[in-house]
Amino acid sequence: MEETLEFPDLLRLIDERSTAFRAAVASAPSLDVRVPTCPEWTLFDLTRHLGEGRRSWAATIAAGPAAAAKSASEGPAAPREREALLAWSAASTQELLDALREAGPDRGCWTWWGTSQSPQTCGAVARHQLQEIAVHTYDAQLTLGAPQPLPDEVALDGVDEFLSTCCATTSAWPHKPAAVDFHATEGRSWRLSLAANGARATRHPIATAAGEGPDPAAASARGTAGEVVLVLYDRIPIDSLQLDGDRRLFDLLRAWNPDE
Repeated sequence: MEETLEFPDLLRLIDERSTAFRAAVASAPSLDVRVPTCPEWTLFDLTRHLGEGRRSWAATIAAGPAAAAKSASEGPAAPREREALLAWSAASTQELLDALREAGPDRGCWTWWGTSQSPQTCGAVARHQLQEIAVHTYDAQLTLGAPQPLPDEVALDGVDEFLSTCCATTSAWPHKPAAVDFHATEGRSWRLSLAANGARATRHPIATAAGEGPDPAAASARGTAGEVVLVLYDRIPIDSLQLDGDRRLFDLLRAWNPDE
């Protein structure tokens, strides 16, 4: 996979991951069990969060490029009974998919990532929605004690999407300029360049350890794309990856809030 996922693939995978999420909820012994990776939430809370979020994004997409973010407050509340909750969750996903199909990938849309490298389009929204749903599906599966690896195509696009959307910024990096590389064992690498003019992510053609090669990074992390995504979303510890170079950079990155 050389480029980002195409819009039809994003919609297909949103549907697939949402189905996997509901399957986990359906087989849980109770909706009141705590989610280990979101300890303030029960499985019911996680399902409600995911459904309300998809309804909010559906409303935001439908409102058009000149509108601000919309809430899901006007829709039906998440029901407590399991079968009804699963039906509500499925309807939430369908609302999102319908709104995305109606708008198409190139239409403008409000987003919170205005200074990142991701465009403010419905295609970029679909790309980020896939990652949110995929990670929360992992959360639900982990709650059952049966976490599954992220599908390869989701994970590979997920590293790129996270670095471009959640890390890239025009806010100044408050420390010494540095380059941090992320290597997926599936054969793809990315570089996050940190400097006074902000942070920028690029595909990096040379998969070398930190300090090696013609253009060395100060630090590097290596693992499967799925492992890298789960580390970036704080689902598994950074030590799950093979780290080289100045490991303090990963702590500085984790603590950095460029909006402050």
